[in-house]
Amino acid sequence: QVQLVESGGGLVQPGGSLRLSCVASGPGLGAHSMAWFRQRPGKERVMVATITFGGNTIYSDFAKGRFTCTRDNAKNTMYLQMNDLKREDTAVYYCQYIGSRGYWGQGTQVTVSS
Repeated sequence: QVQLVESGGGLVQPGGSLRLSCVASGPGLGAHSMAWFRQRPGKERVMVATITFGGNTIYSDFAKGRFTCTRDNAKNTMYLQMNDLKREDTAVYYCQYIGSRGYWGQGTQVTVSS
């Protein structure tokens, strides 16, 4: 069993930055990959970035060059640094832990608006 808690969302102006955090806890933790997903209003949930336990990352095209996913394994925490935010980045951002099965956090709202 793994519990995930995201934080760091909020309202930001276009061109601004936000840093999301996801803290994992529970007996099911191990050397597993984690990921950020997002769900825009009226759209399906899509992958933003995936990071292995060793720190290797994969980004969706819309995230490349603007978003950076990192993790601190000692703190069981994953981060998503988002720069140059655009209105179309408005979404609920979810953390996923890819263990024996996929675990999800509750999501954190990111709103990009002037």
